[in-house]
Amino acid sequence: MKKIGIAFIIAFLMMTNINLNAQNVLDGLYVPEHTPERKVIPYSPLRNADVMWQKRIWRVIDLREKINHPLYYPTQPTNNRKALYEWIKDALVVDGTLVAFSDNFDDFKVQLTRAEVMQVIEKPVEKTQEDPDNPGTYYQVFDTLRVEARQLASYMIKEDWFFERQRSVLDVRILGIAPIINVMDEEGALKGKQRLFWLYYPFCRELFAKAETFNRFNDAERRTIEDIIWKRMFSSYIFKESNVYDRQIDEYLAGMDILLEGEKIKEDIFNFEQDMWHY
Repeated sequence: MKKIGIAFIIAFLMMTNINLNAQNVLDGLYVPEHTPERKVIPYSPLRNADVMWQKRIWRVIDLREKINHPLYYPTQPTNNRKALYEWIKDALVVDGTLVAFSDNFDDFKVQLTRAEVMQVIEKPVEKTQEDPDNPGTYYQVFDTLRVEARQLASYMIKEDWFFERQRSVLDVRILGIAPIINVMDEEGALKGKQRLFWLYYPFCRELFAKAETFNRFNDAERRTIEDIIWKRMFSSYIFKESNVYDRQIDEYLAGMDILLEGEKIKEDIFNFEQDMWHY
């Protein structure tokens, strides 16, 4: 009887030890603690009287470019990493920590409800399907078309460049960011692009500061989305600047001239800063 009791105690201790060991399994060298505790770097105080020059710019971050891949991958969440779109979607729909604004305006005045956001990222569609029991007979079926991270084509950014005389610097503040998806037809061919909604960027910074991305050069130095955007570690092209006609570049130019005009705008901004230091 004593042997049975001892064997039971030993088995219980072994099971407890196994459970403890399973709980202590760590996929890595240490517990990541820096990224979850990251704080947003506050903007420098800015007064209207200190802004000597200002230019509003709209630009596009093309996710096909290699330098922009940390904002696109992984298309499926893995290893505590998610695509930028997944962070945005979860914050809008699940957590409710972000709010979206209508894609028809970029002045952040028409706020979308959670139900309206759901209508944007999950659209009911009607499809024609053949009856397998009666070939040649077709009927209508309803399905839900969900926007996934792999459909993202680019992000649109609205920003203000300005020269501040107190610090004597040319600086930039991002005002808004909008995801753009590829729209495909029933045969899988590209039909066009669609902007989903606008996000007010200052509201996003707290979330983006904790959104870890991949660093292809060093796994110990994982950057966040806020790092990439704050340090301008992305490639983009300008498609609109503030102008008297309120028109985009592609409304008066075509082909390579669109990119060349965008580069000219970049050069004009750079030259303005250089001219401020001309004696």
